[in-house]
Amino acid sequence: MERSSNYRLLKIREILFNETDEYHEMGIGELSEKIRIIAGDVTFDNRTIKRDLEALDDMDFEIVQNKGKFGKILFSHQTRLFETYQLRLIIDAILSARFITTNEKEKLIQKVKELTSKHIAKTLPEPILFDQSANIDYELVKINIDCVHRAISEDKVLTYQYGKFNVKKEFEYHRNGDFYHVEPYALIWQNDYYYLIGRFQDTNELRHYRLDRIRHIEVSEKHFTKCEFNLQEYVNQSFHMFAGEEMWMKIRFHNSMVNVVLDRFGQEADIKEMDEDHFMLTTKVKLSDGLINWILTWGNKAKVLSPDHLVERMKDKIIQMSEVYQD
Repeated sequence: MERSSNYRLLKIREILFNETDEYHEMGIGELSEKIRIIAGDVTFDNRTIKRDLEALDDMDFEIVQNKGKFGKILFSHQTRLFETYQLRLIIDAILSARFITTNEKEKLIQKVKELTSKHIAKTLPEPILFDQSANIDYELVKINIDCVHRAISEDKVLTYQYGKFNVKKEFEYHRNGDFYHVEPYALIWQNDYYYLIGRFQDTNELRHYRLDRIRHIEVSEKHFTKCEFNLQEYVNQSFHMFAGEEMWMKIRFHNSMVNVVLDRFGQEADIKEMDEDHFMLTTKVKLSDGLINWILTWGNKAKVLSPDHLVERMKDKIIQMSEVYQD
């Protein structure tokens, strides 16, 4: 095909992608007029445009034809890589990510909207933005994401320093600033933060590290072999109920807590009515301070019934909390 024909074909594809969808169609005359304006007043025969539409359809750029008023044939492109609800999910996730800067959110959302027609794009949310976490250096996180992603895909060891802020808002390095050597297994987004999950080579333990607390990261040339690793199990234990001794627990909840319990433990959770105001949950958990703190979150709406040693730990924790407020 001539260069002009290639150009015309690409522009027709662009117009149909951007300006038509299931609810917006275009006749050959309107399409020809748009091409004329773009091409600089060059006119094209309608039969030429019709052949171009057939060529695009043959190349798997699906062209839908419908009859409009007075038998007019209307054309549209309706197939999209993402459904509208999927684009909405992506945009909402971007908006709720507190570590992404306002400027970056606007850029990302604009790119997402280019994945559909301009008409559907107008229905998607504008960047009414959540507050960003004040302690997060987004430029640093971007670099860390790139390094961790590359190291995971290439099975290479990461080296970096790690730390956190003190009460003076100064960043302090752990381990006297010594570099960590970590075999990266996964990169996850949990509780508004990105985490690297990997095996700390010094102790051969699986650990997780917040990306905004990583400094001077590098992908080394040292390769490693991944051991068997269950990501879902690690996340459940380390982020949801924390790690610790596994045990069976019975806990009484007020009926108002049923959705909280089902959200945490799933629809298959073993719950039974106790009286008109309470139900009992029986579940296997990991004993840790994280578990105790989670239960205490619900105040008098949650009471541990067994095992006895957990009941005693709960009582001790409540006494310690009470003593904080005594003179």
